[in-house]
Amino acid sequence: METRIRIDCPNEKQKRFLRDRHRYVAFGGARGGGKSWAVRTKAVLLAMKYPGIRMLLVRRTYAELMHNHVDVLRRMLQGAAVWNDRHKCLRFPGGSVLDFMYCAKDSDLDRLQGVEYDVIFLDEATQLSEKQMRTITACVRGVNGFPKRVYFTCNPGGQGHGYIKRLFIDRRYEPGENGEDYAFIQSLVQDNTALMKAQPEYLRTLEALPEKLREAWLYGKWDVFQGQFFGEFRDDPAHYRDRRFTHVIEPFAPPAGWQIYRSYDWGYAKPFSCGWWAVDPDGTFYRILELYGCSGTPDEGVRWNNEKQFSEIARIEREHPWLKGRKILGVADPSIWDASRGESTAETAGKYGVYFSPGDNARIPGWMQCRYRLQFDENGYAGMYVFEGCGAFRRTIPTLRFDERVPEDLDTTGEDHAADEWRYLCMARPVKPRPVESPRLLQADPLNQLEPLRRVRRWGES
Repeated sequence: METRIRIDCPNEKQKRFLRDRHRYVAFGGARGGGKSWAVRTKAVLLAMKYPGIRMLLVRRTYAELMHNHVDVLRRMLQGAAVWNDRHKCLRFPGGSVLDFMYCAKDSDLDRLQGVEYDVIFLDEATQLSEKQMRTITACVRGVNGFPKRVYFTCNPGGQGHGYIKRLFIDRRYEPGENGEDYAFIQSLVQDNTALMKAQPEYLRTLEALPEKLREAWLYGKWDVFQGQFFGEFRDDPAHYRDRRFTHVIEPFAPPAGWQIYRSYDWGYAKPFSCGWWAVDPDGTFYRILELYGCSGTPDEGVRWNNEKQFSEIARIEREHPWLKGRKILGVADPSIWDASRGESTAETAGKYGVYFSPGDNARIPGWMQCRYRLQFDENGYAGMYVFEGCGAFRRTIPTLRFDERVPEDLDTTGEDHAADEWRYLCMARPVKPRPVESPRLLQADPLNQLEPLRRVRRWGES
């Protein structure tokens, strides 16, 4: 007896997702866009079209996995697929298999050793870490003729926010990543016609959210999300050249008269971070170069000893045209002067001609100085900028979150090494918050003739 499966008609965005043939496809970007339905439907269609295909569907927790997918699919596929409770999988008549897995912590990844899949679905992918996503998707391999794909559904926010944003929103790729393999299909709640018809009040619920949540969950904006520590940081390619309302800009050779700084945060098992900054006559910071000791796995160090770190820093300063021959002032965490176990890190650095002054390690005042630098004036110019090539800073700063126990501090479980050395520099050249200009002053200066004076007053040291 033939078994029929009922599949509802998809909306236009869901159709695009179901038809897409890229190797990596991300779908969503806001709440209520019909992502879970699209994942389940795509898995069923692939299982029916390719007998013998092996697939995996992942959520962060077991409860989410069962409630959002397993229970729904078991009802949908009665008579068409068999649920194996021991192995947590659905088996289809033609031999296709859809496995289910949760990944609440890194140790859950151990279950993937030696496993191969043709297609993997990461539902609510931003709730997973970059390391977890990379490890899981590495299981897509095999020599059969089945399609090899990874499907991500995602909303802004969560520990994997920066990774998904880099790949699918900013489209910034590292060696080994081919931009032509990636596609993003944005789906907002308004695109989910079935939800809007069945639950029209859900739109009003999203509209009533606090500003940052509303921007992320209703409008799918990836530059802000609830809990983001540096929500002010903007990385807008449309303004890299004119430098307005962005903190990331096109690189240029710093003029000879600008002071160069070096900020440093030590690391071994965790990444070390060294940033070089140029400071213009107005006191504006420009992060021009960086050396970030990351193994390629997020928040994992390259395990360079002190000699190797500082010999490389010294080499860069001797050879790089922006640095060689320049007087460089260094600032670092005071802990590198600890000599209780022998030669201090600062002493080792000095042997290579790399010198530092102890930074002010006060955390809350330091973070406030970072925020003051991120402020835009009324014309859209900031107190600090980051060159496009400083990928570690651009990747890690937007992902940092507030500490749940200390409301004004940063959660130190995040990848905060570039942030720490940036903080030491900001405390070395503190500024006051940008004064709010009165409407009377702006009206009296329609040609902005006072703007240069305002920028000196706003960002200078005096």
